[in-house]
Amino acid sequence: MKGLYVLLATILLASCQNQNKEAIDKAKQASIDSMKVEINKQRVIDSMKTEMANLEEEKEKAKAEAQKAEAQKVVVVHQQDGTTTAAPAKKKGWSSTAKGAVIGAGVGAITGAAVSKKKGEGAIIGGLAGAGVGAGTGAIIDGSKKKKE
Repeated sequence: MKGLYVLLATILLASCQNQNKEAIDKAKQASIDSMKVEINKQRVIDSMKTEMANLEEEKEKAKAEAQKAEAQKVVVVHQQDGTTTAAPAKKKGWSSTAKGAVIGAGVGAITGAAVSKKKGEGAIIGGLAGAGVGAGTGAIIDGSKKKKE
């Protein structure tokens, strides 16, 4: 009987060891598969970064070309005596209306905050009122400039 128990114990131990080896092999394979997935993800991320860098480079080139083309624009003015001279293209800037609105809003906000007991509310109301007055004043200035031209 003792021999039978020893034989059963030996078979049981051998089968457990085989299952442990299989479990270890499965765990190793799962780890390897996981690493492969991470490597593929990183490849995708790297290719996306490369494409984004290429797009940014193309945008910069297009922007530089547009600036170069804008700089090359020249207006030709014909004078009464028949000669022509080149005048640089007029740069667009802020209108007097926009400047007046911004300055008026700043001054109105500061004044409103200084005068009012509720600083935030006074700044908002003063800023809005100042922007309106400044825009009106700027519009009058723009109108007089157009009349001169």
